[in-house]
Amino acid sequence: MRTVFMFPAGDRAGTAACLNQHLVAGNGSWTFAERVYVAIDDEETGCLFRDWEPGELALVEAALGYRPTWAVLMDISGRIDGTAEVRHLAGVLLREGGVAFDDYSEHAWTLGEIESGTAIEGLRFFDFRRYNERHRQPHIVRDTQRKPTSQVKRLAR
Repeated sequence: MRTVFMFPAGDRAGTAACLNQHLVAGNGSWTFAERVYVAIDDEETGCLFRDWEPGELALVEAALGYRPTWAVLMDISGRIDGTAEVRHLAGVLLREGGVAFDDYSEHAWTLGEIESGTAIEGLRFFDFRRYNERHRQPHIVRDTQRKPTSQVKRLAR
């Protein structure tokens, strides 16, 4: 799963109503395109900011001018690209203002930056492909001709 947090400028009730209008609702959460799972999370009853680094939280506070108490959390299945879906939801949720955070950069993305394809440190919003290319581990070639240590010791006797 890939995760995106949206911090819309509107209130929580209005955001829930917006999600109800644009997504399929069920049991306090929503789905979009069958593989994007959406929920509203908060600090008081949920897990919001539980595993965030202090610097990441400071970026959110600086971008919004306050510490938000709730956010829209989106989990995007790895079975789909998800870029179009996430960008669409950003357009719906951030049209009145606010910011979004993705798993791939430490930047508070505005809707203008998302829609224009702005790159920050070489990454665009939800740019999982480029991020994965940058962080791919070099392929380790194993020496298949090399004998296990125990075999080498036996041969040396």
